[in-house]
Amino acid sequence: MSQPILRIATRKSPLALWQANYTADRLRQLPAQPLVELVPIVTSGDTNQTDALRQFGGTGVFTREVQRAVLDGRADLAVHSLKDLPTQSADGLVLACVPERAPRCDSLLLPAGSAQLQTLHDLPPAARVGTGSPRRQAQLLHHRPDLQLSEIRGNVDTRLRKLDDGQYDAIILAEAGLGRLGLAERISLILSPPLIFPAVSQGALGIEAREDDTTTRDLLAQLICPIALAEVQAERSLLRTLRAGCHAPLGVWCSIQDQQLTLSGVLLSHDGGTRLEQSAAGDIADAESIGRKVADLLLSCGAEPLLQA
Repeated sequence: MSQPILRIATRKSPLALWQANYTADRLRQLPAQPLVELVPIVTSGDTNQTDALRQFGGTGVFTREVQRAVLDGRADLAVHSLKDLPTQSADGLVLACVPERAPRCDSLLLPAGSAQLQTLHDLPPAARVGTGSPRRQAQLLHHRPDLQLSEIRGNVDTRLRKLDDGQYDAIILAEAGLGRLGLAERISLILSPPLIFPAVSQGALGIEAREDDTTTRDLLAQLICPIALAEVQAERSLLRTLRAGCHAPLGVWCSIQDQQLTLSGVLLSHDGGTRLEQSAAGDIADAESIGRKVADLLLSCGAEPLLQA
């Protein structure tokens, strides 16, 4: 009997290819020992490297074309950074697997050769910081309203080159991506709660398959990390209940201890002047209801105007 062949749809960026190859290696280690190959895809988010993401296509700019490759049969599964994946599944696809989660915090990077920082307040007044994320911008401005924040696009290497060329005094990148690419030594400061709350599902991979492809789904089920899955279920439930897109200034922090899940959510105005925070806890089996509860608490204390801004 011939070995099954699994085709993984992925973006072409170095980070996306790392994530797809990581998934391929995990699949090859399963008892079925499937043959695995990559199907690289160019997305609209990759093609447009100039406009701010929130200005040209809303949610799914890094996932739609990759999903289409699975739906039309060019691939059997798709590997995404889960924070890029809309909470509403595309028709015909399911989120089949969330493997172990990487560190989820944001990090601050300085030009090569700079002295390390101890706190965010060590940045000079009116420092030029590159980040296009409304979530990061709002939280940075909440603590440092003097900072000069501006959009930065491109893959990790491109952003580091812009930083080292002097276009920015600092940039913000996800800790997970830097670690996966072997660039953790560039991190000057980890931006963790309560200072900066990460994005929903940050550090997690989301692997999609066709809803009717039980063979692929059964293989992927063997890679699921129950802890990571519960965390992102809670976080994505919060996002879904708020009906907030991936560009909302919303941050989350989820932790699990002794089967108890605690979820905190923060929502800010875009200028960082207003900040709401709410938390809820419960059994890990109730992850999605905990996410809904935190969303309801945020709505009860004035989230709606911030979501509409």
